[in-house]
Parts: sequence; C-alpha cells; structure tokens
Amino acid sequence: MSRSQPQGFLAVPPAGKGPAVLVLHAWWGLNDAMKAICTSLAESGFMAFAPDLYHAKVTDSIPDAEALSGALFGNLDQPRADLAEATSFLAQRAGKADRGLAVIGFSLGAFFALDLSVTAPKHIRSAVVFYGTRPGDYSSSRAAYLGHFAETDEFEPQSEVDRLEVALRAAGRPVTFHRYRGTGHWFFEPDRPQAFNQAAADLAWERTLAFLDDSMIEETC
Repeated sequence: MSRSQPQGFLAVPPAGKGPAVLVLHAWWGLNDAMKAICTSLAESGFMAFAPDLYHAKVTDSIPDAEALSGALFGNLDQPRADLAEATSFLAQRAGKADRGLAVIGFSLGAFFALDLSVTAPKHIRSAVVFYGTRPGDYSSSRAAYLGHFAETDEFEPQSEVDRLEVALRAAGRPVTFHRYRGTGHWFFEPDRPQAFNQAAADLAWERTLAFLDDSMIEETC
C-alpha cells in the first residue's frame, strides 16, 4: 500500500528512481532556495524530499524566523513526528526502506538532521549539516557525518562546532568538518545576498555530492 506524500517538496531524478535524500530547511521555511536544492539533487540522480516543518509558513524576517523556529523547539514532538512521516514516505517512495537514507540540513534543519540521526538511527546512514549543530550524545547513531561551517558565524560559535565534532568522534562516528574562509552564516543560500558566497557554496556542494556518492556505494555493489 503506497503512502501519501506528506506536506513538502519532492524532486524525482530523470531515471524515476535513485538514492534517497531528505532535505531539511533553514529557519526561513520551505522556500524556493530549499526547493532548488532538491531539484539539483534530482538532477544528480538522487530522489530528494524536503518536508515542510512550518506547514506552509515562509518568511524573510529574522524576528518571524525566530518565532517560527522557537515554536518548533517549544514542542519537539511535532517536528519529530513530521520527520518520522517524511522518512517513511521517502524510504517507501525510493524503494530503500531497508537501506537507510541520507539527510541534509541547513541551520535549523541541521539541528533536526543531527537529531534524526540519533532518534531514528536505523533509517539514517549519512548526514550533511550546513552551519548548524546539536549538543548531546551520539552513541546510538549509525551515520557518517559531513559538516560545512562558516569562518565567522554569529549564530553558531566555533565552540559549538568543536563540541559537536568531539561528541561525534567520541561516539566512533566517521566525521569530516570543513570551515570556509571569508564566510558567515547562510553562505550557501543564494537568496541571502548579504551572506551568499559562490565559491564556498560551489565547493561545499561538490564535497556534498562526493560524500553522498560514497555513502551509496554499498547499494550498487
């Protein structure tokens, strides 16, 4: 029995099938920039789904984004339920229910990508995070991790990035973190002209695709 699509954006590769990737949006919501990331993944052969954690609310205002994200953190059961539904949908849609998924998270979405790797470890085999962290214990995780972080970030201090890296290594997880010189928060997102850095974004994307390709090798063996 097929599962209906949860609220969100699905991008299907030209072949109609491919390795599955969840894309978790930044605190602005599921905007066109996040949908474009899903489309780019599909063009590279991945099936990408971005769940809408804000349920149709999108903003360009930092105060509104703080309010929307604060509501999620005030009731973590709701976004976790949304992510569980999205994970099940994408696994079934991609036909990879028994092989696990990859997840990419941006800022706010990075927290939830990391959280999902711990709360649903059997489903997440690889996680990519952009300028976002999550404190805590990762001993239940089964994932490999790739992180992209800014050189100067008022929202994500270096101490938190270091603490995350220590926690992942303490859990015995494969982890590679990159820091991009001359960048700040949101450097990957082209709709943030005050922060976007084309060179850093291109390099981060190249590294992300290589990481995802490596994590899928076992599927083609």
